[in-house]
Amino acid sequence: MSDGMHKPNRLINERSPYLLQHAYNPVDWYPWGEEALRKAKEENKPIFLSIGYSSCHWCHVMEKESFEDEKIAELLNTYFVPVKVDREERPDIDEFYMKAVIMMTGHGGWPLTIFLTPDLKPFFGGTYFPPRRRGGLRGLDEILRGVAELWRKDPKQIMEAAEQNVSLLKSFYTTEKSVSTPSYNLVVTAFDILATSFDSLYGGFGGAPKFPMPVYLDFLQVYS
Repeated sequence: MSDGMHKPNRLINERSPYLLQHAYNPVDWYPWGEEALRKAKEENKPIFLSIGYSSCHWCHVMEKESFEDEKIAELLNTYFVPVKVDREERPDIDEFYMKAVIMMTGHGGWPLTIFLTPDLKPFFGGTYFPPRRRGGLRGLDEILRGVAELWRKDPKQIMEAAEQNVSLLKSFYTTEKSVSTPSYNLVVTAFDILATSFDSLYGGFGGAPKFPMPVYLDFLQVYS
């Protein structure tokens, strides 16, 4: 939303209501496309991908707390190529990277926050992050500095993690498209991940904020 202080970024030319909500952020957002990918490759910068939708409460919270914060915007603009995606406009991108984050963390939701190599391979992610450390949640500023430093000092470690994640995702999609019954080990592994992330005190899976994941419940019902 315009505050009279910031010039619009590239999202001002988009049609998505969600992307237009971020058109006056101090973050130099790019829409998903060749321009962002080319910049990441030419400048050898990781991509900061943020996915949400216009009626998402926590998306608005993260925008107000972090994406309108000048210091966080400076970190994003200096060390990353920030990309915004509307999940209702690009459900294919949302689905792929949601699976990546669930695989890496055990839970997912929106806003979806993912760090990618310049060739779009995910190496770290999560959902909502506060601007600065709050309770048990790491702050986005801390995460941005940490990722930027690791990318500068040891990009090989990041690339190896990204390659491993892509291999696991390929295995997931291969299994998903197969008409055969999933292996016993795969089913047990899926159950173990859910069991580990289950919140026995407040319910749901993972930490706050939580989001309804009907597919988890469907799986557990069949598993039982």
